[in-house]
Parts: sequence; C-alpha cells; structure tokens
Amino acid sequence: MSKELCKKLPADDILKDTLISWLEQKAKEFQLKYLLAHAEDGVIWGHFQDDKLTIAHSIFPEIPEFPELRLLTLQQCRIFGETGEILLWQTDKGLKARLIQDDSNTEKLPDEVQILLGTQGTEKDGFTLLSDGQQGLKHAVPLTGINFDSDDKKQNRPVRLLVRHYIAYDEKTGVARISLSRLVSLQSK
Repeated sequence: MSKELCKKLPADDILKDTLISWLEQKAKEFQLKYLLAHAEDGVIWGHFQDDKLTIAHSIFPEIPEFPELRLLTLQQCRIFGETGEILLWQTDKGLKARLIQDDSNTEKLPDEVQILLGTQGTEKDGFTLLSDGQQGLKHAVPLTGINFDSDDKKQNRPVRLLVRHYIAYDEKTGVARISLSRLVSLQSK
C-alpha cells in the first residue's frame, strides 16, 4: 500500500467554536460531500453544499433523536466523498485526524455496498427522513430521489452506503489483507 494513501492531519487547533468551520474548510479543500458522525447522544448525518455544512438536526429539529454536532459529545466524525475521507476522532489525549485519498498505485477491492435502514421516507431540504420497523427507528440521510417501490414482497431498503477497502500484502508471506477502509458515497438502489 502506498504510504501516501493515509496521512495524519493536524487537529490540535479545533476548538469548541471552530469544529464546524474546520470541517467545512477540509470538505472544500478535499472535495468531500457527506458527513457521518457518531456522538454520545446519537448518529449525525450531514452534507456540504456551497461550502456550508447542513446536518439532519437543522432540517428536522423536532426529532429529538437527531443531535447537534458538538465537540463535547463527539466520538468520531467522517467526512467523505469520491475523492477521499477524513476521520476525526476523540482520544484521551485530544483529537486526532487522518486523511485517506486514492492514488493510482493502490490496490483496492470493488466497493462494498452496505444496506441502510429505511423502508419509507419523506424528503425535506436535501435530506430524506427514513423510518423502519414497528419500533419507528429513524435517521435522516443527505440524499433525495429515493424510490421505495419494490416488485418483490420483501421490505425494500433502497439506501446504500459504499465502502472502499484497500489491500496490503505481507512482504514475508505474501498474504493479502484489508489494511484500510473508508466511506465513499451514499446511493439509492
């Protein structure tokens, strides 16, 4: 694997009031489109448009399960797109960040398709509020134009998250393994 594929990014300058601006600047710099964050109070989806971050909480403030993006509760945050991914995470010594960008010398597997929860949805301002099951599980993905019609009798879950896996080889044994993975995009089936 190319040593240039994964780079450490400085994250010491992110303060409570600059998290959003740091994410917006990095998304613009590396042409990243989506945000997926995990916080102590929930999962946060977002997207970057015109160099500004919009998260599900600002579109659906009436839904208490959609938290705000706050440094105080943030565990990890991924901003991603076709060109790469930045992972920002909390450690006991502060924030850490890394960037993955594809290069032509890197061997990778075909993108893995992960099916996301959501058998029905309502669109609003660039997001689709997805719900699933009798428990009323909800999340709002930054994707519109989703077709929930299905010809088969199974529940249709049309939203997909694409994940890219990179391969490395052990120099002594020649054994291949997945050495790194990143998020690529959201799609509708």
